[in-house]
Amino acid sequence: MPSFDMGKIMEHHQKNIDAMGRSWQAVASGATAIADKQREIFEAAMKDMAEMAASYEPSGSPQEVFNKQAEFAKKAFEAAIRNTRDLAELVQKSGTDALNIIHERMQESYDEIRRSLERR
Repeated sequence: MPSFDMGKIMEHHQKNIDAMGRSWQAVASGATAIADKQREIFEAAMKDMAEMAASYEPSGSPQEVFNKQAEFAKKAFEAAIRNTRDLAELVQKSGTDALNIIHERMQESYDEIRRSLERR
């Protein structure tokens, strides 16, 4: 019957708990970055809308009015694409960072178990 070193077992579990804590911290940090980016997007959209409203003059030919509206729509569409890409990158980075922490701990854990079995 093999003997168990409770100190080593507790140390092993503590390292697992620490890794989970760091992983959740990475996720929380990512969520904060996403919320900040969303706030930035909202503020920029409000600023653009205010500028458009301030500069809107219904005078001119229908073609000029249409061209102004089309230019604004184009800028809004480009901003939406850019913002969606930025948010997707933040989500991906957050998930990747969290998974890397867990992966590293799993590798360490396997190495610890392997070394433990090699000593016997």
